[in-house]
Amino acid sequence: MGILNVTPDSFHDGGQFISTDSAIKQVEKMMADGADIIDIGAQSTRPNAKFISANEEWNRLKNIIPVIRKSFPKAVLSVDTFWSTVAQKAVDSGIDIINDISAGSMDKEMFTTIAMLNVPYILMHMQGTPQNMQVNPTYTNVTADVIKELSIKIHELRQLGMNDIIVDPGFGFGKTTEHNYELLKNLGALSMLELPVLVGVSRKSMINRVLKTKPAEALNGTTTLHAFALDRGVNILRVHDVKEAKEVVSLYKTMMA
Repeated sequence: MGILNVTPDSFHDGGQFISTDSAIKQVEKMMADGADIIDIGAQSTRPNAKFISANEEWNRLKNIIPVIRKSFPKAVLSVDTFWSTVAQKAVDSGIDIINDISAGSMDKEMFTTIAMLNVPYILMHMQGTPQNMQVNPTYTNVTADVIKELSIKIHELRQLGMNDIIVDPGFGFGKTTEHNYELLKNLGALSMLELPVLVGVSRKSMINRVLKTKPAEALNGTTTLHAFALDRGVNILRVHDVKEAKEVVSLYKTMMA
């Protein structure tokens, strides 16, 4: 899954792909590099990010989605949103998947909307909100707690008739560096949920804090963690650098053949 941020303030590439032309060029590059899914985000969800309304988020998406859909008719497109109204409009505009960092907790209408739309839904674990999630996140056992909370949400979705669910443990979302690595070490435990698993560790602070790097310097660390994640059964990598991630996947598949 290649990341396309149409935001001015994302932690790694904020502001680079706001214009339609630059966004199209980036999607073209990611598709050429082997992306299977393009995830379009119009609201930064980094720690302490500025909160924007559903209307403002949609205003950033409403012109770019139809152009991307028309330019890449066979691409699988996802939108990263926690707003049910944005999810509705995005799917109406040609989006295939909804990627919700809040697992329905930031908009009480999201689950019923997703059930009505009947599109694949990425259910991510987060403690708190992007504005407060890194203020003393606490768990009894981070892996067990994440699995339990995801299980509750999965049950809610299935009660609404939803079965096409992908789970994301939410690295960096309400978790300390120690929590993140404990979760990474035990990623295989998520297999008990019997659903595809997506992870997003690309250039995140869990790498930079250990290696004393900045996001722009974190590709090597990202690649290392991608290999660990694949070895622990992860199905989808959400990445900024598609070519390099695709190479990790190819090498891993060759090793496991």
